[in-house]
Amino acid sequence: MTFSIIDAWIQHPTQRFFSHPMFATLKRWIRQTGEIPEIPLEWTIAAMDEAKIEKSLTCAWSAPYGDLISNDDVADFVRQSKGRLVGIASVNLFHPMNAVRELRRCVKQLGFKGLRILPWLWNLPPDDRRYYPLYAECIELNIPFCLQVGHTGPLCPSEPGRPIPYLDHVALEFPELKIVAGHIGFPWTLEMISLATKYENIFIDTSAYKTKRFPAELISFLKTNGREKVMFGSNYPMLTPAQCLQDLEALKLDEETQRLFLYENAKRVFQL
Repeated sequence: MTFSIIDAWIQHPTQRFFSHPMFATLKRWIRQTGEIPEIPLEWTIAAMDEAKIEKSLTCAWSAPYGDLISNDDVADFVRQSKGRLVGIASVNLFHPMNAVRELRRCVKQLGFKGLRILPWLWNLPPDDRRYYPLYAECIELNIPFCLQVGHTGPLCPSEPGRPIPYLDHVALEFPELKIVAGHIGFPWTLEMISLATKYENIFIDTSAYKTKRFPAELISFLKTNGREKVMFGSNYPMLTPAQCLQDLEALKLDEETQRLFLYENAKRVFQL
């Protein structure tokens, strides 16, 4: 059976993004030495075509020291992609009102479909007060809040990525907020599954993991009460979508579960 696929987490990288020293560990994992040349947008679209990806949610990267991929960069990539890319915003947590205004601009003027913040990049867990105006605005704009959970690949503290207690607090205080937690939460995957089970509006995306590396607990959740809670993501360019999907058949998902995982859950949550 052939399915349409939505990739819930990619980034089309800028040279600013690739050249940052914090990605040294990731370059080591992919055996990359020296400078990485700037990737043409055509390469990203070709990587999507290889894996039969219909749309990819591509995110900006706002950091405490400046934008590695700006929202306007993403808007330009989306325009050039002719409908293949969907924008996900990022904002500066240290300037809350400016962040709210920028998020509003991204959604209302640029057509973005979500907000993504990486807690490890700010060394602030998601229940920090600086996130809270953004949660309220996400609810008003009816868009998901996306974040990374679990340990970090870059050389930054992993503690902000613990699902419990931090994300548990957020879901209790903002029950209307749709939350998409990327990178499955390892080594706290069971914590992440417990939150997705407990809360109606918490979801998991599998970005940064090939299907053959999915923990057994996640596969079991995906096949049972998590069928509408887990969505596919690649974290391109760290991994290509084709690499992530290479061993999909080994999961032995039934047709309905596979359709939900690869397409329908992301379509519904991000209102694509």
